Order: sequence, then structure tokens, then C-alpha cells
Amino acid sequence: MTIIVPSFDDAIIVREADAEVLGLAQLSTRLLADSDATGGALSVMRTTMEEGIEGARPHTHSKSAELFYVLDGELQLLAGEQVVTARKGDLVVVPPTMAHAFATTPGHSADFLIVQAPGLERFGYFRLAERLSRGEATLEELLASQELYDNHFLESPIWRATRGEGRGRVERSWRSSEQQG
Repeated sequence: MTIIVPSFDDAIIVREADAEVLGLAQLSTRLLADSDATGGALSVMRTTMEEGIEGARPHTHSKSAELFYVLDGELQLLAGEQVVTARKGDLVVVPPTMAHAFATTPGHSADFLIVQAPGLERFGYFRLAERLSRGEATLEELLASQELYDNHFLESPIWRATRGEGRGRVERSWRSSEQQG
């Protein structure tokens, strides 16, 4: 077992007004602290999603675990071969290499923290995904970045069945179906 000893000198303080915000009103992500700021310890984001939004399609990370802490609302999460509902105050931690995805549950919005540990430089991925949603980047660029950002897309029949793909959801996030190719 390797233990990561973070290396940074000062406390990290990110005021809400100073956080970089990506996305739209239906789905927004505040980039709070990336790996470079935390000496490699973690990366932290806060995501807010309205009802009917799919936040991230099924994927894995080979180099870090991912923690989801629900501040408000309800979140549906794929964790391996199970789909769980996390409500206000619930915590779900997905280990490295486990397939995971997240979306709001029907009839609910969600506000939650995402923490990846150890931290990887991930904010570039979210910026690239936003550029893709605006037509300023290509799907090929996103797919080519999977190794760089340790974000590996995959199929999940249980997620597809649970989410009812094919029934014509109205809204999709900037990290949704385009990433699947």
C-alpha cells in the first residue's frame, strides 16, 4: 500500500464567489480545489443538477476513488453493478476501477460534493467537456483525453435499464451521451 503524503504549504480557502463555475442553470459545477492546489491529496468539486439531468455517464477511474456527498436533494448513482439512491446527508464512495455514473432521481434536484482521492488534475477535463457542449471541441478530443484525465467511458446495461434510456428524456447534461460516442 502506498500512502500519499500531500505537499502544500498553506491552508486552501476557496470562497464561493471565487470558484470557477462551469455549466448551465440545469447543471453547474464549481471547481473548488484540484490536485495541484492540494499537493496531490484530492480534487474537489460541487455540482448542482436540476430534475431530469444526467451528470455523468458510466465510467471508471483507475488511479483514484471518488466520493459523493449529497448536500441536498436526491442523486441516483451507479456503483459497480448496483444503482443506489443517495439523499441529503448520504455518502457514497466508489473505489478505483469500479464503474460509476450519476443523475438526479425522478422528481428531484441534487446538490453534492465530489471528491477524488488521490487527486488528479481533473479540472481540464471539465473545461474540455464544457467546450464540447458549446461546439468548441470535438468528441474525438474528449475520447482522446481519457488516459490524461483518468476518465474511462464504458457501457452499463444496468444503468441504461434503470435510467430508462430510449424513453426520450428531455434534458441531458454537457457530460452525457456525446461522451459515449
